[in-house]
Amino acid sequence: MTVLVTGGAGYIGSHTTLLLLEAGYDVIVFDNFSNASPESIKRVEALTGRKVTLIEGDIRSREDLEKVFLNHAIDAVIHFAGLKAVGESVEQPLRYYENNVCGTVQLCEVMAEYGCRQIVFSSSATVYGDPHTTPIKEDFPLSATNPYGRSKLFIEEILRDLYVSDSAWKVVLLRYFNPVGAHESGRIGEDPSGIPNNLLPFIAQTAVGKREKLSVFGNDYDTHDGTGVRDYIHVMDLSEGHLKALEKLPQIEGVLTVNLGTGQGYSVLDMVKAFEKASGQKVPYEFAPRRSGDIAKCYADPTFAKEVLGWEAKRGIDEMCEDTWRWQSSNPNGYQL
Repeated sequence: MTVLVTGGAGYIGSHTTLLLLEAGYDVIVFDNFSNASPESIKRVEALTGRKVTLIEGDIRSREDLEKVFLNHAIDAVIHFAGLKAVGESVEQPLRYYENNVCGTVQLCEVMAEYGCRQIVFSSSATVYGDPHTTPIKEDFPLSATNPYGRSKLFIEEILRDLYVSDSAWKVVLLRYFNPVGAHESGRIGEDPSGIPNNLLPFIAQTAVGKREKLSVFGNDYDTHDGTGVRDYIHVMDLSEGHLKALEKLPQIEGVLTVNLGTGQGYSVLDMVKAFEKASGQKVPYEFAPRRSGDIAKCYADPTFAKEVLGWEAKRGIDEMCEDTWRWQSSNPNGYQL
């Protein structure tokens, strides 16, 4: 079976590609390297002993996509490609809609043209907006507090409409919470360009001495220590969820929506303490004003994922921090050698 992984050189994409190769799939990675490095795929190949077909291209380019489908018989797509920074999306909403939404429309049009109608979509817990209660179930009301989340919500609706128009489509929407960690080898991990938008890379870069201190955005939330609470999930657990979804695709009738999370919420300060323990390094921090679009608490009810996919997260906060530190301390500049 041949799987096209859009955004496959990125953080979650590279870890999922590694597991796909280990499971025996043939993998084509399609990436424009706007926030990724070809080096990640070289390391995936070294770790697995298998080759990846790596194609540079942009999901917004019909020509780029058609070349892929013309030259390869693709059975299914795992769609990661997209811009993903909440704060940046507030500042540049049109860029997010053009890239994430218009790019996905192009991808689906070309998939249909070449008879490939199986897709696993990388969605996000941001589609729940500011939930009234936690833990969050799949049937909660949908909204979004920022353009990034809204772009994911729009894409979900587009994929549902696509199935209504053509019942041959098989779609899994994976709404995941906060991916962290790295492969246990320390060879691949999260390598954000510029200033990290996510918490753990910023903590790790501060611990390794690359950043002076961590800014904690908001200490007056209604949580146990005033800082935001999130459901942090190890990237390897998350990647295993994508493989389970891929296995389930042929049996799906319609659109299957699944939360991928641990069901456990940790605050920003909980993560700082856990990382200090894992790394043996001090992580200096200061409090800063809340960011636009942020919410107090967000964590999953993972029950449905276990029922329908036979999947559950296995790795805890200590392993998340230890694996992140192994990656960051071995690669202080990420993939820049």
